[in-house]
Amino acid sequence: MKQFARNVYEHYTKEFSADEEFNLAYKKVREIKRFYWRLMIYLIVNVAIIVSNLNNDFFQIGNKGAHYGIFDLKTYTIAIIWGIAVLVDAFKVFGPNIFFSKNWEQKKIQKYMDREAQNTNKWE
Repeated sequence: MKQFARNVYEHYTKEFSADEEFNLAYKKVREIKRFYWRLMIYLIVNVAIIVSNLNNDFFQIGNKGAHYGIFDLKTYTIAIIWGIAVLVDAFKVFGPNIFFSKNWEQKKIQKYMDREAQNTNKWE
């Protein structure tokens, strides 16, 4: 698979060798793809760890009270710490504008202006 990706990259770099925008876009897409792979591994591993911890606590003899299975913090510690690292990685890959893109503010302003225009023309 890596050989195929390398061949595709080499083909397009020959075609667009002077195009710096292509190289930047290719690197950005590659980083996004790596992030989604890391996210998938995070989800699979942490689901397995949590299920394993819950099964171990479920089959132990005796009731532990508040520290029993689903309420135990040690069940989720790895997922929480690794989740913070995944969030930092997401901000690194997607930038600070994950939720609010560059033109989000302009779209919202235009939406409210259109709404006001409809309300003022409503009774005319």
